[in-house]
Amino acid sequence: MPNTRMPRKGSMGVWPRKRANRIYPRIRNWNYSFSDKPSLLGFAGYKAGMTHLMGINNQKTSPTKDEEISMPITVVECPPLKLLSARFYKQNAYGFFVAKDIMFKPSKEVLRTLSLPKKTQDAKELEQINPEDYSEITAVVYTQPRLAGVGKKKPEVFELKLSGSKKDKLDFIKAHVDKEILFEEVFREAQTVDIHGVTKGKGIQGPVKRFGISLKQHKTEKGRREPGSRGAWCAQQHTMYRTAYAGQMGYHQRTQLNAQIIKINSKPEEINPKDGFVHYGKVKTTYVLIKGSVQGAKKRLIILTQPMRPHKKEAPLPTITHISLQSKQGR
Repeated sequence: MPNTRMPRKGSMGVWPRKRANRIYPRIRNWNYSFSDKPSLLGFAGYKAGMTHLMGINNQKTSPTKDEEISMPITVVECPPLKLLSARFYKQNAYGFFVAKDIMFKPSKEVLRTLSLPKKTQDAKELEQINPEDYSEITAVVYTQPRLAGVGKKKPEVFELKLSGSKKDKLDFIKAHVDKEILFEEVFREAQTVDIHGVTKGKGIQGPVKRFGISLKQHKTEKGRREPGSRGAWCAQQHTMYRTAYAGQMGYHQRTQLNAQIIKINSKPEEINPKDGFVHYGKVKTTYVLIKGSVQGAKKRLIILTQPMRPHKKEAPLPTITHISLQSKQGR
């Protein structure tokens, strides 16, 4: 018989395929050199849904230059963030550790997520801090879903890094105690961002759907939807981890690189369909239009960060002529 050779099934770049630990992502890498001014290096938003826009293509090298094109876009609602605490790190032989955590007075909704101490600090304690005594300064923030159309009250709490020098980071925190941080302060139109999110869960699936392996011929005796061989190392109840078998599919943390921001706006009436987005409702606060699709289910929190591998040149934005407000419910 001929020795059939073919590429292996499924990308090893996203191994292991295990369920995420929590429903919103954990950021492991940050681009500190992207901006010199003190600012957050990321922001959070809730995925509302998709629509499309019509616009004049302004890209010089495109075959459709100066023509009207259709572009798929994802609507992400980004209500303002608020500071929960300022976190100060020191470094020893074992790595970074939290040396000081100054907690500010949070809103009542945060108590739905965390058990906080009754006594909190204020901005006066920040005046006594010497930023040069610490190796790193970060901000712990929380979302305000009650302002959005997501339909819940319980906020998410997570840590974000800051850009600039240590003194700039401390000044930024001082300036935003008890104040809201807006999306426009962190990102701008036309720039690219990295999108971190947890994909839509699909439960336990077989190898045909999970890895895309071929069906075996119909006269097989050992399962038609199973891999033909378990690989070379399969003795003593051991199977190579690369072998395509059934298991968890979806609900994985994934990162999408260099997605472009098409528009940032605070007028929801310009984007809301008449009957709202399916499984979401109507957008109520600041929203951002991102080119293409975004991983995750509706209402799921995604985190946008400054790009780790930004393009040398930004693609020009199309001149928007029409944004579809057509009902997504078939009416």
